[in-house]
This record gives sequence, C-alpha cells and structure tokens, in this order.
Amino acid sequence: MRRDVQEGPEIWLRGPVAAPGPGAAEPVHPAATARHYSWVGTHGGAGVSTLAAVYGGHDSGRDWPGPDAPRSVLLVARTHASGLAAAARALDAFRLGEAPAGLDLDALVLVADAPGRLPKPLDRHVRQLASVIDVYRVPWVSDWRLGDLGGRPPRGTETLARLTGAAQRRG
Repeated sequence: MRRDVQEGPEIWLRGPVAAPGPGAAEPVHPAATARHYSWVGTHGGAGVSTLAAVYGGHDSGRDWPGPDAPRSVLLVARTHASGLAAAARALDAFRLGEAPAGLDLDALVLVADAPGRLPKPLDRHVRQLASVIDVYRVPWVSDWRLGDLGGRPPRGTETLARLTGAAQRRG
C-alpha cells in the first residue's frame, strides 16, 4: 500500500530528536555543546533586556534575530493575559512557518508580571502553552524593578541558568 502522507507533526517546536547510536556515548565537554540564544519579546515590556543582562545572550527586542545573531530563540512574555496571548501568537508564527527560516525555537520564558501566584485562568493558559513547548518561569524580582541586575539569577530558575550558561558564568 502506498503512503502519500507523512506521519507526525508538520513542525517540531522542540526541535528534532536524533536516534540514539549503538553503545555508550562518549562524554562531551560542556563548552563544546554550549548554545547561544537570542531573546525575542512577544510584546513590549516582556523583559528581554533584563533577561539578556542576567542570563546572557543576544537581546533581539521584539524583532526576529538578524543574520549575525544566534539562531536559537527563547521567546519571552509576561504572565498577564495579554502577554500570554502574545506568546501564543508568536508560537503560531513558528508553527505556520511565518518566522524567518533557520531559526530554532527552543523555549518560552514567562516572566512574572506581579509577585505571588497566578490566578487560575492565567495558570490554565500557561499549562496550555507548556503542552506544546518547554516553558521556563521567572519569578517577580523586586531588585530588577529598581535596576539592580547583579547577583545570581533568582531562585527557581536554575534550569534556565543551566540552559543559557549563566550558571557557569556566575558559578
């Protein structure tokens, strides 16, 4: 029987997964596999400049990375309703092939828009987004509001710090 339809999704938001090779893989030096990221805001005031200053990487503002910027993208949004809606639209742009060719969408980074827990409707929206892409949460940091971007990344963001290499730079 002939199959004209390819199975699987049209676009992989989390990137391709290579099949494991035979035998144990040799250890790789962390610097050899370090990725560089472009932070892309899905709306104004998302926190791109702050995240680039704290975690490293290229600050793309609200624009797609240019040809000399890292091709690995971390989308950024605030956790308020309009920020989450903007994040969903940016994810759709990738899904529909509207983002520039050659960009690799790695994750969505959500920056708290206020201290405390999210209201249930917003938390549900975050869970929906997390069902299609890796989501990293960054808590409210009062010092950042005052312009103090020094020190370590905030507690609870260790995984993001490892992903971006901030853990090695500040460790």
